Amino acid sequence: MIKFFPSQYLFLLVLIMPIFLLACLNPSTEAERLEIERIQPYPDNPYYWQYKGEPLFLIGGSWQDNLFNHPVGLDEHLDLLVSVGGNYVRNVMSHRNEGNVYPYQRDDEGNFDLDKFNEEYWQRFEDFLEMTYERDIIVQMEIWDPWDLHADHQSFGGWSFHPFNPANTITYTPEESGLPTEIDYDPQYNPTAHPFWQSVPELQNNDLLLRYQKRYVDKILSYSLAYPHVLYCMNNETGEKVQWGDFWTDYVRKKSEEAGVRIEITDMRRNPNIRSGDHAHIYNNPDRYFYLEISQNNSRVSGQIHYDNILYIRDRISSHPMPLNNTKIYGSTEESIARMGRILFSGSSSARFHRPHPLDGPEAHEAKSSFGLGLSPRAQTIIQSLRMVTEALKLERMEPQNELLGSREENEAYLLAEQGVQYALYYPDGGSVTVDLSGNNDYRYRWINLDQGKWGEWNETAAGDDVQFTTPGSGHWSLIIIKV
Repeated sequence: MIKFFPSQYLFLLVLIMPIFLLACLNPSTEAERLEIERIQPYPDNPYYWQYKGEPLFLIGGSWQDNLFNHPVGLDEHLDLLVSVGGNYVRNVMSHRNEGNVYPYQRDDEGNFDLDKFNEEYWQRFEDFLEMTYERDIIVQMEIWDPWDLHADHQSFGGWSFHPFNPANTITYTPEESGLPTEIDYDPQYNPTAHPFWQSVPELQNNDLLLRYQKRYVDKILSYSLAYPHVLYCMNNETGEKVQWGDFWTDYVRKKSEEAGVRIEITDMRRNPNIRSGDHAHIYNNPDRYFYLEISQNNSRVSGQIHYDNILYIRDRISSHPMPLNNTKIYGSTEESIARMGRILFSGSSSARFHRPHPLDGPEAHEAKSSFGLGLSPRAQTIIQSLRMVTEALKLERMEPQNELLGSREENEAYLLAEQGVQYALYYPDGGSVTVDLSGNNDYRYRWINLDQGKWGEWNETAAGDDVQFTTPGSGHWSLIIIKV
């Protein structure tokens, strides 16, 4: 028998039903909310990221690697990045520039105490995480940086300044730690003799050193795991033995699991040949490394081979697709901009102009140098233009499909496509190619000069096997073609 609510209860039911439905639809705990929000591969196309449940392409540029340690003017710098469509920064846990602070306290004689943390360092880190979270800026964080631990460079970079150097700390001696007081060589493409990188059980199993290394990493995680917008990378372009990276990747992932947090983690190799064996170690271990960082492809490699290398990696991981990040695009030449264009049009997940160097003061926030475009005025325009392109498309539905192009010379044009629906081309320096638009659809299209950041007028074209598109001029152009 069907029973109806008495009229005196009906009003109450009307009041509580929306609350009940809201509770069913919304996460009941903070942990569940963060899991839904967090940066993670997009399920329908894992070559891309999603954040807060929506797919997105990460693009950016910034003036320093270790942004958290440069608090002066940081708010304005991040606001500028967002204003031009940027949503991606790199953050190395480093202390090598004028005005930076170190993670440990010093005694009256200036020696570090590795048992006492410097709260100013950690407050800067927390403030940075909060600033970027509030602005929906994804942070790619690198925990160990070989450039802090080898020959001296920049203002305070190098082993002679480092808190772990036994010459700089009261915590241990060279004999107790197994560490030298001098290192006079740069990081290498291949493993070095530096004992710092040998501490893990699979190598020298240096228990004392490892204990302090773990304590430092644990401190980082005590802040970062509270935020859903952080991507983890264990090293900045390391050439050390893969056992080092494997150990720390497993360690950080285990710590995050114990905290009930899922993270995305990888390692970055230094070798400029991303087809090399040490890079392959990352590609071949998707149960340990959850995305790829291929920035070394953006250093000495140019033109068509730069693009072909990315497609090689995409094909290599096609059985277990994952995002391909590019947190560094080196240089400030036309090729640097072309690299950013090819990264986007290869179906990669992120692109960021590398910082200028060596520039310490905040007056350099919008500078550039031969090391990188950073967030200079030209970088701002390129970022804004490419963001306009991505916002006009359903990028996550598209794939690199240069095979649909005709009359194409090497490095002339690059195509992303969802066949029959949407197409996008990038021309590094003008050109004229045909696109296979076979089918029954009509299309409209328009151009954008990446150095101007303004769309041209819409035009229309019928379907065809080889519809020709010629750029209105030289330079960096993009074209979108949308089904009517």
